[in-house]
Amino acid sequence: MRATIDKILERVVLFVLVLMLLSVIWQVFSRYVLRAPSTITDEISSFSLIWVGLLGAAYATGKHLHLAIDLIPERIVSKRQKLFDGIVHISVFVFAFAVMVVGGIRLCQLSFQFEQTSATLEIPLGIIYLVVPVSGLLICYYSLHTFLTKPKNN
Repeated sequence: MRATIDKILERVVLFVLVLMLLSVIWQVFSRYVLRAPSTITDEISSFSLIWVGLLGAAYATGKHLHLAIDLIPERIVSKRQKLFDGIVHISVFVFAFAVMVVGGIRLCQLSFQFEQTSATLEIPLGIIYLVVPVSGLLICYYSLHTFLTKPKNN
């Protein structure tokens, strides 16, 4: 199941990245060559950047490429590697669930409730904000999966 989620997430991130790239290229072309700048490319590239950032963070979590800050000396951590790894995975899970899933769902609810739309594309901002709880769920899944399937000899 994890391999399937990885593959789907990889393709979605790649698609959004290509969409953002094409949007920026079209904006530059239309502004400087056609002398008539496109009105929608700014929002497309901005929303794509949000989606790439959040879905990319989930992908990085799944591939164990997330940022690590060494606050505790490595010689202490190496003695209790499983304990500190468990603390990290549980902390990431709790943060992603509380802030991204619960907070993201609330953000989407409010956006739909107040009928907020984007200025140019006129699509509901709740759709754009859906990436927050989706990314949060993916991060929770990856953290929990890694925590539960970590090799016992490590």
